[in-house]
Amino acid sequence: MNEIPRGTLQEQTFYEQVGGEPVFRRLVHRFYEGVADDPLLRPMYPEEDLGPAEERFALFLMQYWGGPRTYSENRGHPRLRMRHAPFRVDRAAHDAWLRHMRVAVEELELAPEHETQLWNYLTYAAASMINSEG
Repeated sequence: MNEIPRGTLQEQTFYEQVGGEPVFRRLVHRFYEGVADDPLLRPMYPEEDLGPAEERFALFLMQYWGGPRTYSENRGHPRLRMRHAPFRVDRAAHDAWLRHMRVAVEELELAPEHETQLWNYLTYAAASMINSEG
């Protein structure tokens, strides 16, 4: 019987395949560098320091892609639409969010299949957050 060694690509999560925590932290940090100077998105982050939002988003993405469950352990179910409901998220905000995320994703220089998988999720997630016409 041929056994597949543990840790092979078939058993690895997306999180592991792309490089784990450091990759997701780079992605989110670069994204928030763009948000910090964005006149449309920055007001949606009431905290003076974007650090807490950056940490929450990094933990969420790591968990979503198969990493540690720290996000849920600290904050419960993600409830993304509910958490974003207080903010007016229209098409312009959606586009700005994706513009900053595109830069962050491209700078990771992931394998094409991983980049496509990640980008498909991010575009879906961004579209699902729209809660206002405009």
